[in-house]
Amino acid sequence: MRGLVAIPDKPHSTAVAEVPDPRPAEGEILLRTLEVGVCGTDREISEGVFGVAPPGRDALVLGHEFLGVVERDGPGFSRGDLVTATVRRSCGRCDACAGGSPDACHTGDYSERGITRLDGFASELAVESAEHLVAVPPSLGRLGVLAEPGSVCARAIRHACAVGERQPWRAERALVVGAGAIGMLSTYFLRLDGFEVWTAGRSPRTTAKAQLAEACGATYISTADVPLDALVDDVGGFDVVIEAAGDAQVMLDTLALLRRNGVACLLGVDGHTRKVSLDGRVLGVDTILQNRALLGSVNAHARDWEAAVEALDRARERWGDALEAFVGLRVALDCFDEAFEFQGVKATLQFGEA
Repeated sequence: MRGLVAIPDKPHSTAVAEVPDPRPAEGEILLRTLEVGVCGTDREISEGVFGVAPPGRDALVLGHEFLGVVERDGPGFSRGDLVTATVRRSCGRCDACAGGSPDACHTGDYSERGITRLDGFASELAVESAEHLVAVPPSLGRLGVLAEPGSVCARAIRHACAVGERQPWRAERALVVGAGAIGMLSTYFLRLDGFEVWTAGRSPRTTAKAQLAEACGATYISTADVPLDALVDDVGGFDVVIEAAGDAQVMLDTLALLRRNGVACLLGVDGHTRKVSLDGRVLGVDTILQNRALLGSVNAHARDWEAAVEALDRARERWGDALEAFVGLRVALDCFDEAFEFQGVKATLQFGEA
């Protein structure tokens, strides 16, 4: 069968290649891949700056944003069921992983499908243990491919709210920085939770991303026109800030965007070596006297996957046409270059029909 493979640490090695047909072991379920989303992590692996191949191998099958169909009956699932799959797997040694929380792995020796030490789902067939599968309702259909980025957003919002609710807290105003898939899904999920939301991106207000943000009732801000500090002066600060821009200076600046008791959660990744700065009073006075908090969040727990699927289906019911427009490009596997170059919210690789 065919799959999309890359050699980590070797730039521009990504190619369509023949890969072995999967053989389900006991407790594993054979899956037929329908669609795989492409994100910044896939691009980084393709550029040779990230990723780890499985032990004893040079190449890694890509694809961690998975939507597929159960090909053969298995534990808890029947042929034809629509499913997605969690990404991170236990290190096998720490209390967090033993408790079913590899998203909070203590050792950092976890594995991830399509990223580190485990092949992904960008092939015609795949296998997965039933415990890692998440059911996707037929009503959600192809939009189930958004479950993986949605799970990251669901975890971030859950953690931000948990920190905020450690004390009496207002959950009214939210700012999302970044208008890619993570930023846009965070916008929609926060709107579902009743927040008044501002979404900030670099694109002008006339672009499709701005229209998608405003379709759910958020206010889109182009940072080329309105700097974030000016927005805070106008609005008065935010109870929740979700950072999805992937810029370390912007990450640090989120502390200054909060109002009293506010929580900022960082989702972007910036691996550049550089110095960033912050007005000393923001950290040395405001953060302390106003109970502000800053935290990072990463790959999601199984409950966040379930929450994401549920939220996506609610968003489909409420803003169906807009949610459909999140996936702005669907291409065949041979056209993976087009998906990698796409600048919209989400591009996916299609493998088959449901």
